Amino acid sequence: MHSASLFTNPYAVEVLQTKKKDLVNGINNTEHLLDHLIGQGILPPEKKLLLSNYRTREEKNSRILEILVSKGERACRLFFYPCLKLVEPALYNSIRVYVSGVNENIRDAKRQLVGYLLEKETNGPPEAVQETPKKTIMAAAPLKKEKPIKKPDMTEKSVRVAEHPKLIPQKPGGLFEAAAAGDVSYLEKILKDGDVNAVNASHETLLHIAASHGQVQLIEYLLSKGAKLDVRDKNGSSPLHRVAERGHAQAVKVLLEAGANIYATDKKSKTPFHLAAQNNHLSIVTMLVEEETRNYKNQKNFLHLVALKDESSLAQILLKKGAPVDAKDEKKKTALFHAVSLGFEKTVKVLLEAGAQIDSSVIDAAFNSNNQLVFGLILQHAEDLSPDTKVSALFKAVQRDLHGIIVALIDKGTDVNARNDMQYTPLLLAAEMGKLEAVKALVSRQARLGDKLPNLNTALHLAVQSGSLPSTKLLLEKGMDANTAGPGDQSPLHVAAFHNKPALAELLIKAGANVNAATKESLTPLHIACQWGHADVTQCLIQCKADINAKDKHSKTPLHFAAAQGNGEMVKQLLKSHADPNSADKEKKTPLHVAAMEGHLEAVSAMLAAKARLGAKDMDGCTALHYAAAKGLARVATALLAAGKNKNVDDKNVWRRTPLHLAAEHGQDALIELLLGSGAAVNPLDNNKDTPLHCACKSAHYSSVHKLVSWTQGEKPNLQATNNVKKTPLQVAQSGDTDNHQHIVTFLKKKMLLMK
Repeated sequence: MHSASLFTNPYAVEVLQTKKKDLVNGINNTEHLLDHLIGQGILPPEKKLLLSNYRTREEKNSRILEILVSKGERACRLFFYPCLKLVEPALYNSIRVYVSGVNENIRDAKRQLVGYLLEKETNGPPEAVQETPKKTIMAAAPLKKEKPIKKPDMTEKSVRVAEHPKLIPQKPGGLFEAAAAGDVSYLEKILKDGDVNAVNASHETLLHIAASHGQVQLIEYLLSKGAKLDVRDKNGSSPLHRVAERGHAQAVKVLLEAGANIYATDKKSKTPFHLAAQNNHLSIVTMLVEEETRNYKNQKNFLHLVALKDESSLAQILLKKGAPVDAKDEKKKTALFHAVSLGFEKTVKVLLEAGAQIDSSVIDAAFNSNNQLVFGLILQHAEDLSPDTKVSALFKAVQRDLHGIIVALIDKGTDVNARNDMQYTPLLLAAEMGKLEAVKALVSRQARLGDKLPNLNTALHLAVQSGSLPSTKLLLEKGMDANTAGPGDQSPLHVAAFHNKPALAELLIKAGANVNAATKESLTPLHIACQWGHADVTQCLIQCKADINAKDKHSKTPLHFAAAQGNGEMVKQLLKSHADPNSADKEKKTPLHVAAMEGHLEAVSAMLAAKARLGAKDMDGCTALHYAAAKGLARVATALLAAGKNKNVDDKNVWRRTPLHLAAEHGQDALIELLLGSGAAVNPLDNNKDTPLHCACKSAHYSSVHKLVSWTQGEKPNLQATNNVKKTPLQVAQSGDTDNHQHIVTFLKKKMLLMK
């Protein structure tokens, strides 16, 4: 398996592409596989018809695999499991063996998943860009340096104050004035152990006051007495905020050594670093960055925080002071990832200029943001990306309909007309997927409109197929020919008819599409619409003056197709528009024949009302009644007999068989009774001089024999009639070897009084 680029998901898609040849040759039950893919919702039902245009199994298999790859990872996973496993278990197992071998060779934990993904699809929750902050309690660390420093959570929003602190009012000469003055000896005399964390009306502790005035010696004393490091005043400031804001570098050092939380935020969400940088205390910024580098790894740091807020100037300060540009947080994301995800162009620029690494997660974040300027910056600083990698990115951007990224890639030299492994150009793929923004972007960057797939589909065919009216309109406005030929000389209008898209059909016709364009099979769009029962597009085509009686290469008219499909309303619509109900195809079948054969009573009735000829015979001499009788379609036969007032009940075909012969031969008892009741002759002879009773005996239809022999109205069946080989019905039955034949023999002998 070839190595994956930054833009390639190295799972089921890559397995399918790598083993495509084996799959194309190894899939034998293609139709069965298609049914499973449609059943899983991977492919729409209409794909089955489109794929029927491919002549060989290998061509069809290849196209199926191409479609699956274009649909992405999930479709490919479902193709392997459960579809391929159910249809071609041996082939599936060979793929599993191959994947196991790849995993063994690669030994890459991230790509070991490929074997698992062939068996089970996993859908984990999307990774959040920013972790939910945790609240922790920070205790003051003792002044001794040898004791390990407790590292606070950088996302801490608030810290609990000591339980029920004692409120001490400020008085001249009191504790807080002494703290401001740094009077350690005074405080030593009057300070009780319980008062070290007392607060004033502003919720300031003595440590806050000492920090504000940079009283280093007092800070050390208070810490030794158990002063809490991270108590917050009414503005949410900690003592470290105070010393950082006022530039007391030595005091900062003491608090850091004691374990003060460098990531504590005040009520304005400012950390000590923010305050130091805003007040240009760069030496303190350096101290904070060095502290962070030493003791705070694999978590969100100052650079992450400023990237999340687009504070580009602060990012510059951090980087100048030595902050590692590629440091990763708990989720292994860099500051660049966060800035790109949020589309913060200035911060992205600062980070990239500082040499931030562009990895696959950053590329994915850029895709998700769809920010053209951000993606352009990435491309500008990723000069080592190969042309193939850029082309792969372009196709990925098309699949996601990312206008900005498509433009950025092309403007940076990516070939707008490049072909992928399935011979799609970006425009062809965008059109097939109905990605309007991608189509706009590609057309604006001079994508070739005339490029075709190997099956000759153009972007216009594919846009119509996707049902995208705006994409189709745009392509037409840009000069695409509405009559451009596709597979089998299909025009885009044929595609609109097949997918029942009347609005698209109307748009194409207004753009000059030939409403009577013919395929290699001489099918017009109206033929296609009627074949699939699409009433809406049929009406549109008729209103646009489509030839209502056009004939395909088999001389079938749209009415033939509508009759076969059985849509009574469509048949009526065509007849109302002067479709000829007596037009005969090459087999001399009229639409009435077709409707009768399929048992479509509503269509039959509509054509009878439109003066369809009852006695019309096809090349076998059969009328519509012959087919209704043979198939046991009693309601259709009743309508035909009523329309002709039973005059055609004994019409004979080229073998001189009447409808009653066919009903008897096929064991259609209800039709035997209907035909006899309508005056059908009971003993007509065919070319072999067989009567209907001969036919029923030969086919071993006991109940049909019983119906005929038991008929008592008018002429009775001739039990002694002999055919051209001098056999009576009894002798014909005796020639058979089934149990039914023997039952018929017994029945006839009793009727002929040959046995009791």
